[in-house]
Amino acid sequence: MVKPLSFKGDKKPKKRKRTEGESSATVEAGSSEVVKAPADDAADDDSWVSAEAVGDVVGPVMFVLPSEPPTCLACDANGSVFADPVVNIVDANPSTSEPHDVRQVWVANKIAGTENFRFKGRYGKYLSCDKYGILGATSEAVSPLETWTVIPTSDTPGTFQLQTLRETFLTVKESSKVNAGPEARGDATEISFDTTCRIRMQARFKPKLKASKEEKAKEKISRKELEEAVGRRLEEEEVRTLKRARREGDYHEQLLVLKVKGKHDKYG
Repeated sequence: MVKPLSFKGDKKPKKRKRTEGESSATVEAGSSEVVKAPADDAADDDSWVSAEAVGDVVGPVMFVLPSEPPTCLACDANGSVFADPVVNIVDANPSTSEPHDVRQVWVANKIAGTENFRFKGRYGKYLSCDKYGILGATSEAVSPLETWTVIPTSDTPGTFQLQTLRETFLTVKESSKVNAGPEARGDATEISFDTTCRIRMQARFKPKLKASKEEKAKEKISRKELEEAVGRRLEEEEVRTLKRARREGDYHEQLLVLKVKGKHDKYG
């Protein structure tokens, strides 16, 4: 389940401490309060990182456009889509961008049975591009207008092209209006610098980072817990073997081996 969007620096809600004997997840009678065990670090990670491959593009994302100064794709309550200035950025480096407004965040999902994507905006409507190249976010349903292909840029790793089903590309252009900022459109017919964007995403949704954090979580078991599981004191090598088995997925097999070994040692 996708959690509500949060930004770095936001205050985390205080969690009620459980009293002794309380289970890790209980519902109090006559109350809607649910008491749960604290979530792990991976689930609470609200930092933003860059997508490096198409497979990374999932969950809350931010499209950083190749404009100067840096802008990103945003939408308002009327469904207008526009290039919004990026505020949270370090040393003008697009790869450090983070959203400061939920209007700059889109939720990315693959369309079932295809390699195409849909991007839902802040107000529950999907990013679209009409035949004139005008971007919008006014539809709650996905049609060809709301369908996008994410293409890695061959000569610039870590950047992408967003292509419509008409084979045009999301691009940023100088506005024809006086004193107006860059304009985002979807009518570019060729890949260029102006169509090359970065995709920022929440770290907890990135497959590589999730796998790494899950691995570390599996390693976090004490010697005491392992000895209780085996039923005897363990040698250093046996502890290392069990921790490695937790990472590699054969923990229960190794546990059984050590239990059998312990019985043989006892009665041998």
